[in-house]
Amino acid sequence: MGGTASAFKINVDGSQGTQFSNLEIAANDSMYVFVRVNVNPTAANQPFLIRDSIKLQWNGNTTFKQLEAYGQNAHYIRSTILKGNTNWTSDKPYVILGGMIVDTNAILTIQKGTRVHMNADAPFIVDGTLIINGTKADSVVFRSNRLDDPYRDYPGSWPGIFFRGRSINNQLTYTYIKNAYQGIIVEQPATNSNPKLTLNNCVLDNIFDIGLFAVNSSVTANNCLITNCGNNIALLYGGTYNFTHCTVASFSNSFVQHKTPALIASNFVKQNNMVFTSPLSAVFTNSIIWGDEGLVENEVVVQKDAAAAANLTFNNVLFRAKSDPANTTFNNVVRNSNPQFDSIDVVRRYYDFRLKAGSPAINRGAATALVTDFDGRPRVGLPDLGAYEKQ
Repeated sequence: MGGTASAFKINVDGSQGTQFSNLEIAANDSMYVFVRVNVNPTAANQPFLIRDSIKLQWNGNTTFKQLEAYGQNAHYIRSTILKGNTNWTSDKPYVILGGMIVDTNAILTIQKGTRVHMNADAPFIVDGTLIINGTKADSVVFRSNRLDDPYRDYPGSWPGIFFRGRSINNQLTYTYIKNAYQGIIVEQPATNSNPKLTLNNCVLDNIFDIGLFAVNSSVTANNCLITNCGNNIALLYGGTYNFTHCTVASFSNSFVQHKTPALIASNFVKQNNMVFTSPLSAVFTNSIIWGDEGLVENEVVVQKDAAAAANLTFNNVLFRAKSDPANTTFNNVVRNSNPQFDSIDVVRRYYDFRLKAGSPAINRGAATALVTDFDGRPRVGLPDLGAYEKQ
C-alpha cells in the first residue's frame, strides 16, 4: 500500500512490482508472495519500526496483511585491528563482522550501557587491554547479532572473547556475555603483578562449550554468575585464580545439556603426546558450585600431574560431589545440600539464582572485602554464599 516509496518490495509468482491484478489460481493450487525490505539508515540512534501492508482482494473479499520490520543504526566494524586508545559509548550498538583485535599496547574502553553484537564469524580478540565500565542499571552486553526468534537464544552463536598472550590489566564490570561458543578464553600468565583478567559483577550465561576457559593464566572474579554452560569453568595447565562470592550453576535445557562438571582444574596439558605442567593455585571463597543431578556425579574435578603442584582451596563453599575432589583443602564447606535457588524453570528458560528463605547457603560465608552483592545490596552479618545476599 506504500507504493513505489515503500521500503518493502514484493514478488508475486516470480513477478516484481507494487500492484498485481487478474491473477488466477487453479483449484488446489497456490500463489507465492515473497516480501523483502531495505532499511535505510537514518540519523536516529534509537531503534525504529518500518510498517506497511499488502491489500488483497478476491471474489468480493478484502483483507490486509500487515508488514513490520525493525531497524537500528549501529557502528559496523569489519575485520579490524584497533590501535591506540579507543572509547566506545552507548550512543549506538556495535556490530562486529569478521572479528576484531585490540592490538598490543592498545586500550579499548567500553562505557556503561553499550551493546556489542557479534556475528557468527567474529571472535573478539584482546592482545592489549579491555576495560568495561558497566553498572547495575546500565550493563554492557555481548551477544549475537541475530535478535530474531529463535536464534536470539541459541548458544554457540559467536566465538567468544579471547585474551591472548601479551594482554594485561583487563577489567570487566557488570558485563553480560551471552550465547557464545566459549564465553571468555584467557591464556598465558600476565606480564605484570596484576591478574590478567578481573571480573566484577559479570554474567557468563548460555555458553555452548566453556563459560570461562583459562590456560596457565590469572583471573580474579567477584560477585559473578557463570551459569548454564556446557562446562562452566575450566582451569587448565596451572595458573593463579581467585573466585569470591560467585554462583557457578548449570541446569540442562533444550539448548545446553549439563553433561560435564561445572568446574574442572588441572596443573597440566597434553599436546602431541607430550605432557606440560605448571603449578595451579585456585581459591574459591563464599561461592556456590552446583548442577542438576542425573548426568554428572561430581561437579568439581581436579587433575594433577606429579611434576607440579596443584592446590584448590574451598573456603565456605557449597558444592555438589559424590566424592571430594583430590588436591583440595576444605574450610567450612557445605556438601551436597541443594542451595534452593529462587526460581529454576528450564522449560521457560527462566533462572533466578537468588536464594530462597531457608537456603543452606544463607549466613554460611566469611567476611570479605565484598560488602555488597551483585544487586548492590549490603551484606549484613555473616554473608550468604554466592553472588546474592538474601534480604
